[in-house]
Amino acid sequence: MRKFATIFFLAITTVCFGQRTIQFADSIRKAYNIPEISYAVIDAKSTLEIAALGRHSVNLPDTATLNDRFHIGSNTKAMTGFIIAKYVEEGKLQWTTKFFEVFPEWKENSKPEYANITLQDLLSHRAGIWPFQGENDPEIPDFKGTKQEKREQFGRFVLTLEPIFPDKQNPFIYSNAGYTLATLMLEKRTGKSWEQLVDKVFNKDLKLNVEFSWPENQKQKDTWGHSYENGKLIPVPSTVDYHLDYTEPAGDINIKLKDYIKFIQLNLQGLNGENNYLKADTYEFIHKGIENYSIGWFNIFENGKEFSTHSGTARTYYSLVQIDRINGKAYIIFTNSFSQDTQQGVKLLMRKLKENYGS
Repeated sequence: MRKFATIFFLAITTVCFGQRTIQFADSIRKAYNIPEISYAVIDAKSTLEIAALGRHSVNLPDTATLNDRFHIGSNTKAMTGFIIAKYVEEGKLQWTTKFFEVFPEWKENSKPEYANITLQDLLSHRAGIWPFQGENDPEIPDFKGTKQEKREQFGRFVLTLEPIFPDKQNPFIYSNAGYTLATLMLEKRTGKSWEQLVDKVFNKDLKLNVEFSWPENQKQKDTWGHSYENGKLIPVPSTVDYHLDYTEPAGDINIKLKDYIKFIQLNLQGLNGENNYLKADTYEFIHKGIENYSIGWFNIFENGKEFSTHSGTARTYYSLVQIDRINGKAYIIFTNSFSQDTQQGVKLLMRKLKENYGS
């Protein structure tokens, strides 16, 4: 009887949290001018709370649903790191494999400072690679060919640029282009493109229904990203020509919240010591193996707490994910806009979720 009462109490408590959080989240959405917010609180086996609030676009009456897709920007990095980890387990690469072991013919025309960069250096932003974050970037030549061929040409170009190495003030130099170089190593060793590997690992093996670039909003009702111009949110149709200058593996996936939850739960299970698609030891390395920023995750230790966290945006959507590694919970927030207001609103909602669920 006591066990039943405890379960009943926890269920009632969770419902009360959910009701309060939905009201709070919707007030945040309205106050910070965010068209749609979808969020979830999960543990390794279950979804503790989930909601979709708002509209697909500021100019449309379409109501948010849990089947909506969101572009996740740099949260793609953890998914690319996950794919690479699978092939490290299979022996195609090692974390310590040097880039020029895979591309020895590139070494002669590359800066000598890059001679010993490794796969894990690239994925943890320790290789000194130019950031390519969309501001003050070197002019990129107009490369031709398939996406994979363009990434190779871009990779050769990147390695001719002066390095920007970490120092005491900057323990890592966050670089989208570093993820392109790491992906080139994987493409060479597997004989498959990043797009093919994403499809194999996430769609075929894990059944997660991952897609590339913007969510399709012209042929069906779905989310529109929103840019912020002259103090106003501007809806962005999926037909807008968009590319990441050959850094797609760093930030060009879209996914439904319900499918992304399954991906994060794999990570939670692995951090709990369980083997699943990857081995538990691999998850330990991905999240905690390298100080400050490991493999696709900021690695945070502060005030007796441990978090893996990352945000993502291509300046039209904004996502934030935090994994509480001690309490075994994760918090996910997806939005379809990007501005200072969006970031502040998401920050406040994240704080509320963590307060409600004990992180």
